Amino acid sequence: MASTDTKADDLAGLEAGLDALDAVQVRRTPAREILRDKVLPPVVAVVLVVLVWQVLVWAKVTDDYKLPPPAAVWESLTDMWVQGTLLEVVWTSVSRGLLGFVMAVAIGTPLGLLVARVKVVRAAIGPILSGLQSLPSVAWVAPAIIWLGLDDRTMYAVILLGAVPSVANGLVSGVDQVPPLFLRAGRTIGATGLRGTVHIVLPAALPGYLAGLKQGWAFSWRSLMAAEIIASSPDLGLGLGQLLENGRNNFDMPGIFLAILLILFVGIAIDLLIFSPLERRVLRSRGLLVKS
Repeated sequence: MASTDTKADDLAGLEAGLDALDAVQVRRTPAREILRDKVLPPVVAVVLVVLVWQVLVWAKVTDDYKLPPPAAVWESLTDMWVQGTLLEVVWTSVSRGLLGFVMAVAIGTPLGLLVARVKVVRAAIGPILSGLQSLPSVAWVAPAIIWLGLDDRTMYAVILLGAVPSVANGLVSGVDQVPPLFLRAGRTIGATGLRGTVHIVLPAALPGYLAGLKQGWAFSWRSLMAAEIIASSPDLGLGLGQLLENGRNNFDMPGIFLAILLILFVGIAIDLLIFSPLERRVLRSRGLLVKS
């Protein structure tokens, strides 16, 4: 009797999924609608922030050296552009962050699968991964400098220690949310072991895994900024974190604000250019987003 009820529930779940896919209407979003819904809101938000910033400067809520006007920050930006250092500084940090993130994915993905699929490993390592994920990345900078010295190895070590737990935990969460029906269907067609993991578990766990990747990138970027601020050496080159620290040392508030805005800009740009399209593609493939 219980077996019959289970099969009925499985069929009901399958029918509901097929109905959801059939209900999706495919249409192409007009360019005007894209501009109105996707481009205009962030542009308006940025303009409002700059206006409020300028009003606070005009109102002299604090000294000018504490809150520089937007024009002063813009001047710092144009100076770096004219000197040819702006793109170099940004690329130094972006290249480190992306390479460190790729390494974190290469390590965190098999680790997450191992934790998700092997009970003994989960019992032993699962709590450690959760603890590492909650540990501030800046805590690793000092020991990494002592162990590895002031070079790029320290940067990548801090990135890995900050991002790997997030990637692994995201995959574990995604695997835990895979419907049992998918696993039974996979076993029925012979997709077991490694084949089942590649063709059934990973595709089904993709939404949770993608969330872990987004969080892993955020941890990678934050970890790198912490490492660049603390670890200062001519051999490391000038990145965004060091640019921020140089502004502090020189009491250059426009430079500090510029560094903060560039760090924020890179984080937003990576999300919009990489993770948001991936997320939309995954949602479309599951019939959860209207194709545009």
